Amino acid sequence: METETATRWLSDAEQCAWRTHLDVSRLLTHQLEKDLQPFGLTMNDYEILVNLSESDEQRMRMSDLAAATLQSKSRLSHQITRMETAGLVRRTHCESDRRGLFAVLTEHGAETMRKVAPHHVASVRQHFMDLLSPEALAELHAALTPIADHLRGKRGKL
Repeated sequence: METETATRWLSDAEQCAWRTHLDVSRLLTHQLEKDLQPFGLTMNDYEILVNLSESDEQRMRMSDLAAATLQSKSRLSHQITRMETAGLVRRTHCESDRRGLFAVLTEHGAETMRKVAPHHVASVRQHFMDLLSPEALAELHAALTPIADHLRGKRGKL
């Protein structure tokens, strides 16, 4: 971080782009969350279900799931407890490491994913993808990729 005397303040164009990014990020997340509510899911629930449904044997070590969803182990544990109560996931012990735990997608969780995923994709399309031309989508991807790569690199150094 730079010192206060050497601060490179954002230009008007940079400030506008930054604030638009923040608005879009918050508003889109809010809308996607709202569209999941009729299914009794939050965005965190959905992200966990996606990770588990796409993993080998539909299970992940809790520590890997915490890293994949950018949650603390403690927060993820509370989230998984809530999802266990709803019958979406269960925990099992790791055979190779008795201290380790897996989060496992249940049949009810898999069925929930099959039911909710088409609605979620439709929401993503309606509120994001369909508002961009193919050219704008390619430009957005090109613009965001170096930022994502940079932040992934920083995440590994935490």
